[in-house]
Amino acid sequence: MTRLFNDPARFADDMVAGFAAAHPEHVRPVHGGVVRAERPRSGKVAVLTCGGSGHYPAFCGVVGPGFADGSVIGNVFTSPSAAQAHSVASAAETGGGVLFLFGNYAGDVMNFGLAARRLNDEGVPARCFAVTDDVASAPADDVARRRGIAGGFTVYKTASAAAEEGRSLDEVARVAEHTNARTRTLGVAFAGCTLPGQREPLFTVEPGKLGLGLGIHGEPGVSESALGTAEEVAHTLVEGLLADRPAEATGDRVAVLLNGLGSTKYEELYVLWGTVARLLDEAGLTPVRPEVGELVTSLDMAGCSLTLTWLDEELERLWLAPADTPAFRRGTPPATGNGPAAAASAAAAAPAPAPATTVPAARAAAARATGAGADTAALAVRALRAARTVLHEQADALGRLDAVAGDGDHGRGMVKGVDAALAAAERAHARGDAPAGLLAEAGDAWAADAGGTSGALWGAGLRALGSVLPAERAPEAGELSGAAEAALAAVVSLGRAEPGDKTLVDALQPFVSTFGERLASPAGPLAAFTAAAAEAERAARDTAALTPRLGRARPLAERSVGTPDPGAVSLAMTLDAVATAFTGRTSDTV
Repeated sequence: MTRLFNDPARFADDMVAGFAAAHPEHVRPVHGGVVRAERPRSGKVAVLTCGGSGHYPAFCGVVGPGFADGSVIGNVFTSPSAAQAHSVASAAETGGGVLFLFGNYAGDVMNFGLAARRLNDEGVPARCFAVTDDVASAPADDVARRRGIAGGFTVYKTASAAAEEGRSLDEVARVAEHTNARTRTLGVAFAGCTLPGQREPLFTVEPGKLGLGLGIHGEPGVSESALGTAEEVAHTLVEGLLADRPAEATGDRVAVLLNGLGSTKYEELYVLWGTVARLLDEAGLTPVRPEVGELVTSLDMAGCSLTLTWLDEELERLWLAPADTPAFRRGTPPATGNGPAAAASAAAAAPAPAPATTVPAARAAAARATGAGADTAALAVRALRAARTVLHEQADALGRLDAVAGDGDHGRGMVKGVDAALAAAERAHARGDAPAGLLAEAGDAWAADAGGTSGALWGAGLRALGSVLPAERAPEAGELSGAAEAALAAVVSLGRAEPGDKTLVDALQPFVSTFGERLASPAGPLAAFTAAAAEAERAARDTAALTPRLGRARPLAERSVGTPDPGAVSLAMTLDAVATAFTGRTSDTV
């Protein structure tokens, strides 16, 4: 259980503040994470390790000379937002471009991709690379769909060392890709982890069992088997990795990580390592500077993982290169800046981090609402208030739904998103902003504060929804239908989900379709919205029969069958709450 916290919703923020205060010689805080305390030389590629919190010492613990230039840190087990990623990248880059490194999760791919696109538009070269080392999450002939787990540590280390040598952005990205292609990880879980503020773990493992193929976001293993001796567990891990040896891995020298997930004692890991080392030797493999300990954790999960990276001459040199960070030290890296004075100067010159809900460009361009357009803006604020009420009421239920095959954070993420969106919308309404500007502010705030896949999708959907609403009059039926269709198109374009993938699209698409059809009837927009919300609720229920094809639940697809998709459910309950608020009827949402 995670026992030490203040407000669970601010656990990551409080952690980052404490981490930066404990390591001022290595890092300084910026909005969205941390960067090196001493700014690297001009023209160096900025390598950023990225992901949700709950994994220390990954990702912020490896910021420093010889390793990462900064870390983008999201809520517990939740992708940081694109705004956070852009903020950290802007503070870390020195003219050589930016490389975002993260695990292969939909929210990370989405948000860091958006941040990289924005940086490139601003003239800052930026690339993304998603690690895919988890052999249990997809078959060998579908490596691109594998998750990134502890093997990301090796990828981050070699790419960072390449950047330290002064290589170009293309070269550093190539090293990351090359390392990833030669890296394989397999893990086992003995007990689940517990999110801050929760009493129950995200999953349980029966006594005497282990979960094979765990994820690092509190996901259970993809299968369960009997828990044997340390020697038997070692055989399971080593044999599983050797069976998946990459075709290009022709050498016999390997970087090895025996990684504890948070509650497995170091003594236990060393017992396990004794057998792992012997099995590797029997397989003709030579470990090169193996690491045994906690490197990529999952809060207090009991479990461990084994990572092998088949080295060549280049990768071995980069793996052994010096580094000096709060959690990982190897040798003495050369100075990369101009000493403490330069660090103090850079810190003083750094711009203060902008609040997550501040979007100056959108405000500057916002049109004013006039006439019935002001009524539309007021209705948007009222709808967000209704959404806030139901999402706060249902946050725990949504978290339990998400924990069946995910990381259990969906309810908490939706609460953070809607709180930020409502606050932004109320500020915009007080200024007299038109519906388009108000909903753009709300969407950007939702995406920035919530992070993750759902945060980005809700943000894009709200912004698109407002984009076709008039500023000076009430929207016509065609404009209302067009607004709903624009929101659907934005969500599909960003998330790349289709009906049947078991995502919120499975509820949104029938809502939009029904809304458009019913708008043609004389009953009016409110009746059309109410009927469409009922159709979304039915469709959300029906997702229980689906098998997920995208997102974090996909590796645990069979566990998900029988449980509706959390994203579809939260969308449907929000739409129902809005309909209830506008009609005064009693909600039957559960």
